[in-house]
Amino acid sequence: MANTSNSKKVVLIPGEDAAPEAFHPTVALIGQLDVPIEWDVPPVGEAGIAQMDDPFPDIARQAIDNADCTLFGSTNGTSGRAMRHLRWGKKTYANVRPARWFPGCNSPLKNPQGIDLVIVRENMEDTYVGVEGDLADLAPINFISRLHRKPVQDMGKGKYALKVITEACTQQITAFACELALKRSAVSGKRPHVTSGTKHNISPVADGYFLEVARETAKKYPDVLFDSLLADDLVHKLVVKPQAFDVIVLPNLYGDLFSDAAGGVIGGLGLAPSGCYGKDYAYFESAHGSAPDIAGQNIINPTATILSAAMMLEYLDFTEASARLVKAVEKVYAEGRHLTPDQGGKSSTTEFCDAVAKML
Repeated sequence: MANTSNSKKVVLIPGEDAAPEAFHPTVALIGQLDVPIEWDVPPVGEAGIAQMDDPFPDIARQAIDNADCTLFGSTNGTSGRAMRHLRWGKKTYANVRPARWFPGCNSPLKNPQGIDLVIVRENMEDTYVGVEGDLADLAPINFISRLHRKPVQDMGKGKYALKVITEACTQQITAFACELALKRSAVSGKRPHVTSGTKHNISPVADGYFLEVARETAKKYPDVLFDSLLADDLVHKLVVKPQAFDVIVLPNLYGDLFSDAAGGVIGGLGLAPSGCYGKDYAYFESAHGSAPDIAGQNIINPTATILSAAMMLEYLDFTEASARLVKAVEKVYAEGRHLTPDQGGKSSTTEFCDAVAKML
């Protein structure tokens, strides 16, 4: 049961490799904002193994279940069981990945001004149901390939993966996307716009079903402009004219892939935050990986982690503190003196965070 006092309880899981180098100074920045948050740091990953010979002991699970939300650093797998509990155990079905350019971000595009979109990724199913195996195992079912016109087990030695699209999950992610578009419209003044992306020409059953259910669900939101694109056309337009998009709703796998592309057009995954939302829980983490290649060098860009923390503050109703943190980051980029190497600068992670602290 979540904390019910005036203060909020937040679990901290720093992650592995270079992730803690961005994570710990982010927590310190939140400490400057004077918000009533009680931190809980249970032993997870390497800490869990060292203390309890378990990367995700029961005490960590209980801490997550008793908290209002979790701030999570990127994992190389050691903290993976905690992440799986946060996603599937807590049913955080909506992975929200904003991509917004602001002055100073090192976009590869000539004119990145006006990029402000959000990818809403279904977080529960698709190929992430984890049902895979040998093609030979399908012999009793005798699936006939629509394209090869023969049983799939007769195609030769190989593997398969199951893609699952359900009505309930598609309905709830589309409704979430439409509600988010309405909230963004209230701020921007623009008409709310939701775009779906599927490969329904190649997968008329699974992807076609996602599109069908999404379209029907969107009809319940008459103020929202809903349209759809083939997934390959969508990723093309995402690179060529990202300013044309508002909210993009996608099945799990496409959402994972295309959100990285969206991060790329604004200047890289070091700028890409994310939050995973359920009906009564959420957790927040940067969209990038744990960056083992730069671990210990103090050069990881902490922007994605800081902006993920800002999303967390907004979720906890600390709206003013969230806005202050975002504005401080924007000022550091606009000034351009303390940027990390991925953004064309020469500053360390520590120097960047110190600059944000001064802006606060």
